[in-house]
Amino acid sequence: MNTILTYLILFTVLMALMLLYFKVAKYFDIVDYPKNRSSHNQPTIRGGGVIFPIAVVLWFIISGWKEPYVVGGLLLISIISFMDDIKSLPGSIRIIFHFIAIALLFNGTLPIIYWYWIAAALLLTVGWINAFNFMDGINGITAFYSLVSLGSFSLLNNAKDLLSPIFKKNFPGQWETFLPSGMVGVLFMSVMIFAFFNVRKRSVTFAGDVGSISMAFLQSWMMISLMVATKQAYWILFFAVYGIDAMITILIRIKRKENILKPHRLHLYQLLANEKRWPHLKVSALYALLQLVVNLVTIFLYFSELLNLPVFIIINSVLFLLYVRVRIRIIPST
Repeated sequence: MNTILTYLILFTVLMALMLLYFKVAKYFDIVDYPKNRSSHNQPTIRGGGVIFPIAVVLWFIISGWKEPYVVGGLLLISIISFMDDIKSLPGSIRIIFHFIAIALLFNGTLPIIYWYWIAAALLLTVGWINAFNFMDGINGITAFYSLVSLGSFSLLNNAKDLLSPIFKKNFPGQWETFLPSGMVGVLFMSVMIFAFFNVRKRSVTFAGDVGSISMAFLQSWMMISLMVATKQAYWILFFAVYGIDAMITILIRIKRKENILKPHRLHLYQLLANEKRWPHLKVSALYALLQLVVNLVTIFLYFSELLNLPVFIIINSVLFLLYVRVRIRIIPST
């Protein structure tokens, strides 16, 4: 079947499934109602991000059942997250399922390495998934940030065609695709559909845990696949903007002797949107734009053979100082 026609059919199916989910969510009252710590002021359908794992499952079926361990882990972590969206589950239950899902991911992605590297990767992946979930708090932020990430991974996955003409002298001759064909494209479409209903002043739906956690899980897969293919860890810069906000906020909450697992509004994006009253979409776009710049710089440096440990430290230091300066300047009390 023609590729364009296939994507059109998939887009139509995904849109229909999203609209169907809205009806189901309204019927079963899967709705977010404003609370003291909420960044919204009207009831909004929760769990619209369920379209992300659904898109990957559709790809899984039409691709001939590729990446079964990854998709199995995705289904496991998506189901437990969706259950949590419907009725809050104990953190201990959620984290057990997270570890099992990530173990499945590693089984299908990581080569055989020392156990302590696997343990470190497991902890980092769990941390990233939960950090991504914490960052999903205002309209547009998950959609914009995910589009930037997916676009960056797709660019690298097709680097032989798209980037080799630009970096003729330094382009690695052994470069190969590291993600299966079509998967990122289908997932990208699902994010665009979600964005249509979320990137608004008054959103129709939020991603929910099922959306943010499944997206973080999928991005973890892409990141690990890229690192394994290139034997390069500096690609973690693709997660730098969210990572720095999450880490500094956790440190602030620890200093205040707060429970870091409980809801709060101390992330910089929350302070800008809630305390400073910046438009949600403006804050979301700024986060995504900054990460896009970091990603493009990282890609340029890698293919120019300039990406090394000192450069990696410099980039993170600049982002850290920029973050701290903005936070102190705008919200001195934090």
